[in-house]
Amino acid sequence: MSYFPSPINKLKAYDVIVILFYLFLTILNLIFSSKIELWKTFITFNVLIIAIVFTLAYIAETYRNKIFRILHYLYLIPSVLITFKEVYYLIRPLRPNDYDNLLIEIDRWIFGGDPTIYLYNIANPILTEVLQIVYGLFYFLPIILVVALLIKRRVLEADYALFVVIYGFFLSYLGYFALPAIGPRFTLHDFQNENIELPGILITNFLRNITNTVESIPQGTLNPEQIVQRDVFPSGHTMITLVVIYLSIKLISRSRFFIVPIGTLLIFATVYLRYHYVIDLIGGLLFMLFCVFTSPIIFNWWNRQTKRPIIKL
Repeated sequence: MSYFPSPINKLKAYDVIVILFYLFLTILNLIFSSKIELWKTFITFNVLIIAIVFTLAYIAETYRNKIFRILHYLYLIPSVLITFKEVYYLIRPLRPNDYDNLLIEIDRWIFGGDPTIYLYNIANPILTEVLQIVYGLFYFLPIILVVALLIKRRVLEADYALFVVIYGFFLSYLGYFALPAIGPRFTLHDFQNENIELPGILITNFLRNITNTVESIPQGTLNPEQIVQRDVFPSGHTMITLVVIYLSIKLISRSRFFIVPIGTLLIFATVYLRYHYVIDLIGGLLFMLFCVFTSPIIFNWWNRQTKRPIIKL
């Protein structure tokens, strides 16, 4: 028997991480309700998300319904994006000061100047086009890894990979609260002239507009630096990409032959395309190391409590 009563014992490890993070956000909304305009809406929404997670897990694990088992995986995709948006609305009221000057000074202390300006010397439209496309593949890399594992019916490994990725995303979100910043495309370069200074060939501008929209600054936004997401440190793109590269190698997935080279280019693109300072990448590496070190401990502890198989790495 599980140490937890039903429906708690139906939760997988990644469900637990989602629920705990939404409880954390709910507590923030309660404590700082005087500063957060939409705190009641967020709390209601968070409770709804938690209820959905419990429902999906219970039905999928109790009745083994194929559709609900698929949904039990798929809900994680919108949950990452939805959480990203809620964090956006919480950071500015709770952490109104940006720390770009600190990040810039650290980069200059390490490199003697600004890496994004150095990289401008090698910029050309073909390279920019390739790197913008690669940068846009960020959310697809974890999906490619998990699908590759599920195709081989490696369900335990797929569950573990999902857990590590979701855990990693939420750790990076905590980092955004610690050091809010907007990045070099606003502080060291002219954001409005980005398409002129760093042109691509065919779809670079289109992909940039998609990225900007996700970052809460759709095309035509006035004073974008005032409302863009504060999601620079640590570099979530670097952290999660390193996590996926690590998992693809550690789990000996054939997807590693695609993920490793594309992921390497993606990390380089974060600086070349002016989204991040190099210290953000270093921060992403440190967060990644913490994530992959603690993940098997947490995952296996939960699986033991719920009488599930443990992962052996």
